[in-house]
Amino acid sequence: MDALVRPTVDPAFAAGALAFLLAGVALGTASGLVPGLHANNFALLLAGFAPSVPADPLFVGVAMLGAGVVHSFLDIVPALALGVPDAATAVAALPGHRLVIAGRGREAVRLSAVGSGLAVALAVPLAVPITWLMIRWYPTLRAHLPLLLGAVVVALVLTESSRRAAVGGLVAFLASAALGLATLDADPAAPLSTGGVLAPLFAGLFGVPVLVDALGGDGVPPQADPQIAMDARDLGTSAGAGSLAGAVVGYVPGVSAAIAAVAAMPAVPSESVDRGFVVATSGANTANTIFALFALVALGTPRTGVTVAIDRAGVPFALPLLLVAAATAACFGFALVVLVGDPYLRTSGTPTTPGSLSACWGCSRSFRTRSPGRSASAS
Repeated sequence: MDALVRPTVDPAFAAGALAFLLAGVALGTASGLVPGLHANNFALLLAGFAPSVPADPLFVGVAMLGAGVVHSFLDIVPALALGVPDAATAVAALPGHRLVIAGRGREAVRLSAVGSGLAVALAVPLAVPITWLMIRWYPTLRAHLPLLLGAVVVALVLTESSRRAAVGGLVAFLASAALGLATLDADPAAPLSTGGVLAPLFAGLFGVPVLVDALGGDGVPPQADPQIAMDARDLGTSAGAGSLAGAVVGYVPGVSAAIAAVAAMPAVPSESVDRGFVVATSGANTANTIFALFALVALGTPRTGVTVAIDRAGVPFALPLLLVAAATAACFGFALVVLVGDPYLRTSGTPTTPGSLSACWGCSRSFRTRSPGRSASAS
């Protein structure tokens, strides 16, 4: 029975899907608001438990997708609150932190929510023609992928603001390449085999840097009103650029949402660069979830940790129901950003304690390598 029609004629199925979606929303909320946690970790955990869950595997996929979408809305909040530098160094700060230093953190939270929401609204209709094109172009893209990714790396390094920054970017690239070569073929003895090597990598790459950066933060200064001071046309342009950037991330391996958002910055109006960056980055991050789902269904290539988990858990590719779940989760994510963003900025803008680092490191160390093997990776 069609996955979009079945919930309307089978109340038990609809109730089960909604219950698992709400569970995914709760997990995505936790991962989005707690520094050091990532939606991918929850998705991999759910994938490991999926065979023993007495429910339709599609429900588990709904929970994973819901967690990923909500996380993409909420992760801006700790990013704004933690690691805020002293006002004297605001020029070198990230765009979001510059807004917080200027007392516009509440506005930045809402800019992110609007950017993510608009990106989802644009991604769903855009995904169909873009997927149609990618099905035809993907063999050529795949054949020339090393050249394409090499060009992306060269462009990123050469467009750094200074020679020192360019050298730092090159070192970071080489270090990440070495990390991938050393770990992605490993087969760790994880508590749940589905997590593989990705779980400790996510903890180390996405969790620990946030906590380390937070240790040097100067706290969140008093924030002004939440009024969005960005022209509606500029806001829509930035969100559209972010959505298209999310399409690149969803289909091209090795390109992250941040990289794609930087590439989309020329489309952001110059008079609203900081605000436009927040909108475009948030939009790319959330739209990526939609495009990655289409890439998994159409091309069989998982591009994110969530889609890797969906693929490994054997979730049926019921695209209509999964899209409805993603759109519903986006509504929850938008509301949650507005509801919890302001209190989070008021109460969680203090530096993180070293104990948080120890806990995150301990979780990573619990995965010990046992023997070499293949492990799927997500870009």
